[in-house]
Amino acid sequence: MIPVGAPPRVQSLLRTAPDGPLPVLHRGRDAVYVDVAGSCVGVVSRRATAVPCALRTGTDAVPLARTAHLDAGVLHLDDEPLAVGRVVDVSVPRLATTWSRPAPLPGVVAEMVGRGDGLTPYDDDVLCGWLAIHRAAGVETPEADAAVRAHLGRTTLLSATLLDCAMHGEVIPEFAAWVADPSRADALVAVGHTSGRGLLEGARFALDAQEGAA
Repeated sequence: MIPVGAPPRVQSLLRTAPDGPLPVLHRGRDAVYVDVAGSCVGVVSRRATAVPCALRTGTDAVPLARTAHLDAGVLHLDDEPLAVGRVVDVSVPRLATTWSRPAPLPGVVAEMVGRGDGLTPYDDDVLCGWLAIHRAAGVETPEADAAVRAHLGRTTLLSATLLDCAMHGEVIPEFAAWVADPSRADALVAVGHTSGRGLLEGARFALDAQEGAA
């Protein structure tokens, strides 16, 4: 049995999803991603990016995961149960702002979703940053949310899930740290190949637009 920490919505998803085998979407030494009822759930080592849709193991590696299944709310990788021992906070810190409306979008959503390489295309990361900084400011973005949701089928399941996380104000630790302390931008930019840079670009686009409108 491997003890893990779980974001609240991931824990709820595991508890309510039906038992049975799960498709393994990606597996590596530091991260495994599986499809749970149409959402991507990760299992990450302490060295991997702690995405807000992942269980955190705190170990140096994760099971190889030739197979995965869910049994009574417990995710198993290669028959190894992952027991949720703690809940982890993945919410974005609140910004003290006076925003009255959403900032302009950084592009046309229908053209952005899915544009880029890898498991999380770059423009998806930009949108995640834009959405998450609005949640930090306490500003809802219903039109943007609807446009993003309408095009989620164009991107990977992991990226679609992370876009949904951003709409719920759920972020990686490096983004949360930057929101709380803007001097920590370098640590955010260092995340992934381009993911951190995309998140920062989207968030700064919104912040700059709001400052320009003030």
